[in-house]
Amino acid sequence: MEPVLNAHNKEEYPPMHTAEHILNATMVRLFGCPRSRNAHIERKKSKCDYLLAQAPTDEQVAAIESAVNAVISRNLDVTVEYLTHAEAAEIVDLSKLPDDVSETLRIVRVGDYDACACAGAHVKNTAEIGTFQILSHDYEDGRWRVRWKVIPKNLVSL
Repeated sequence: MEPVLNAHNKEEYPPMHTAEHILNATMVRLFGCPRSRNAHIERKKSKCDYLLAQAPTDEQVAAIESAVNAVISRNLDVTVEYLTHAEAAEIVDLSKLPDDVSETLRIVRVGDYDACACAGAHVKNTAEIGTFQILSHDYEDGRWRVRWKVIPKNLVSL
């Protein structure tokens, strides 16, 4: 029997959306901040906002980009499982879920690197993403906004 989930109203580009999961997990690991508070994910370029006490240095920005690409290069499987709220709360942050969310949650895992409640479209393996590139970033009033893209694997020069 198929679980009953909330309707999803977005049409994500799977490589970018999966890269967002990896970026979020990387930010949590490197800075101890929450996952992005505001994200706009598109095929050509995307942006995410993170709540930070100060702007990352140029070296930290380069480390973020490098860390995301290192995860992508691990060729991790992206899998889905269905859990109840109680089960999901043991492994993921549910604070951003809407009040009317279904009792069954779809948990998306990027290998052993990330797990997140998500209804979006994803690649099957990180090998399908390509190269993650930070385009620009700015910091204002505790909000660091990063603009980024993924260069599809077939366009990455060797």
